Amino acid sequence: MLVTQMVKVFLVPFRNQLYHLSLWRNGPAPTNSEEFFNLNHSAACNVIERCFGLLKLRWAVLRSPSFFPIKSQNRIVTPCCLVHNLIRREMPVDPIEDQLEDTLPHPEIEGDLIDIIDTSNQWTKWRNNLAQQMYADWLANRGY
Repeated sequence: MLVTQMVKVFLVPFRNQLYHLSLWRNGPAPTNSEEFFNLNHSAACNVIERCFGLLKLRWAVLRSPSFFPIKSQNRIVTPCCLVHNLIRREMPVDPIEDQLEDTLPHPEIEGDLIDIIDTSNQWTKWRNNLAQQMYADWLANRGY
């Protein structure tokens, strides 16, 4: 099954706006809702990539492509996540995290990639409203 067949909605960053976190380090603060949304989108992507990296380091079964049916994959991934969360809760220092920085600095992505996303007016409007609300909240918290 192609990835594009499984994706019904994909929350994309704004075009023609700063996106990567490295562009924000020691630089100016976001000046509009679109830049602020992209900054948070990029940060969320980094957190998600780190989580997948930790799961792959901890569970060998998640390191390579799976040829199990999707229902079986759910029965594998869900317990891995649950036990991982239990370990994180009960173990203040996790040695796996130290390995993450050295082992998976820039993971290669294999397989089908999402290269075309059909936008809809409904989701574009929802993203715009979300971005404006996030930016307004951020400004209010900063005292603007």
